[in-house]
Amino acid sequence: MKHSYNITGMTCNGCKASVEKNLLAVDGVDSVQVDLENGKAEISMKQHIDTKTFSNALPAKYTISETSKMHSGNPEISEKQNIFKTSEGENLTKLQQLKPLFLIFGCIILITAALNYNRFNISEVMLDFMGVFFFIFSLFKFFDLNGFAQSFSMYDPLAKALPAYGKVYPYIELVLGFLFLSRIGIPIVLLVTIVILGITTIGVTRSLMSKKTIQCACLGTVLKLPMTEATFIENTIMIVMAIIMLSKIYL
Repeated sequence: MKHSYNITGMTCNGCKASVEKNLLAVDGVDSVQVDLENGKAEISMKQHIDTKTFSNALPAKYTISETSKMHSGNPEISEKQNIFKTSEGENLTKLQQLKPLFLIFGCIILITAALNYNRFNISEVMLDFMGVFFFIFSLFKFFDLNGFAQSFSMYDPLAKALPAYGKVYPYIELVLGFLFLSRIGIPIVLLVTIVILGITTIGVTRSLMSKKTIQCACLGTVLKLPMTEATFIENTIMIVMAIIMLSKIYL
């Protein structure tokens, strides 16, 4: 079942991420979709949860009140159709919601191809791909650093335990991108890539297995992307590339 709520006190994407995180932590909640602009939240739950429980779960600066009740219908049909409702009220499939991610990956591939057009070497291609990947993905996170840190802490194990890590993470990606493209300290850079993306992938896997609908922070909060298998795949591709490059260096 789904219920709609009014939420006051939200002023930025960081607030939005905080509200989503706290409401998702309530026992019995399956998914939370927050509309910052209109001060609304749509919560999907296994059984009815009273508003007081949600109020207690939120920091004191936010107030929550129920507006209407909607039954979600057959959850199996909804899952098969992969339909998600956006804050603007449109129904989009997962594929449609992930369109920005696919476009950005396409740009990364084209940039990598351009860099290696006259000197194709698979090792150089992978290093350039990883460098451009980190540069572009870090850029989107800087548009709303606080909002990213809040969203990131919803699934990354290290960001959950150490909130400051979420604010440092985009800088780590930026430095990694620079080092990959300038070919500085590549063995260490590859190892760091495996470690940080490995930690994030653990969190992504847990989120996918929990079947809770949360926002993916891979492109910050500027673009609203759902956490899906695509997030797992993008991290896995980078980890595999890093492992292959390390094996080429040391084996």
